[in-house]
Amino acid sequence: MTNSILTHEHIVKFQTKIWDYFNQQGRDFPWRKTTDPYAIMVSEFMLQQTQTMRVCQKYEVWLDRFPTVQSVADATLADVLSMWNGLGYNRRAKFLHKTCQNICLYYDGLVPCDAKELDTLPGIGAYTARAICTFAFNKPEVFIETNIRSVFIKHFFTQQQPDDNHLSNTLISDADILALVEQTLDRQNPRGWYYALMDYGAFIKKSEENPSRKSRSYSKQSTFKGSLRQARGAILRQLSRQEKTGISLEEIAAKENIDMERLDKAADYLTKENMIYSSNGQYFFSEK
Repeated sequence: MTNSILTHEHIVKFQTKIWDYFNQQGRDFPWRKTTDPYAIMVSEFMLQQTQTMRVCQKYEVWLDRFPTVQSVADATLADVLSMWNGLGYNRRAKFLHKTCQNICLYYDGLVPCDAKELDTLPGIGAYTARAICTFAFNKPEVFIETNIRSVFIKHFFTQQQPDDNHLSNTLISDADILALVEQTLDRQNPRGWYYALMDYGAFIKKSEENPSRKSRSYSKQSTFKGSLRQARGAILRQLSRQEKTGISLEEIAAKENIDMERLDKAADYLTKENMIYSSNGQYFFSEK
């Protein structure tokens, strides 16, 4: 599968289809109006496992409060988590905080333009590192995310037997897809090309069954209500309102209408993640 070679004609045809859609119906997001590496990095942290519309509501507010890497590095974890409230997966906020501190410490406050260097920073994996390089520095990196995955599965993996331009759709791995991403990459305008792929993938998922269901990497997100994620978010939300005095789990249970069993488990998780600590029955933000 991964050795499938596309013809020049097929690559041009595919690229034309994606660009045509984007030129007519491309989406408009605030993080696409900047090439500031810090602002791009913030958007990539926020977009991890969070829908674009929710990020739109927080992105510019965040940049108003924290306009630079240094401003995040200098802030307390409590301030960072308070501004993050509503985006979920609060561990990302802690990673972003630590990453900004590391950038100030080791890179003079400038976001690295090398994917390997970015990959060493907290909360930045292979995808995020390459996305930052592409969107901030217009580097022709090769990466994949859920919408891109949908585009390639739809166009290159069919129910038919493989022929010159199509592949089998069984047990599709990201390695199979990445080989095609590399071959079809628009190296003259990688930033715009990836925006176009993502928008076309979003369109596909709205108009038909999600092609990514055929991927080995596909997993359905669990329900938020009644989950430990909900309980963790409730603890951090209430703590951000009473960070100086602390708050007990009993108080949180009453304010958030969440059972104590879930709150206990959520508090244990957050404590192990070094995001909070307890003293005399009260919980506080950890700054370690």
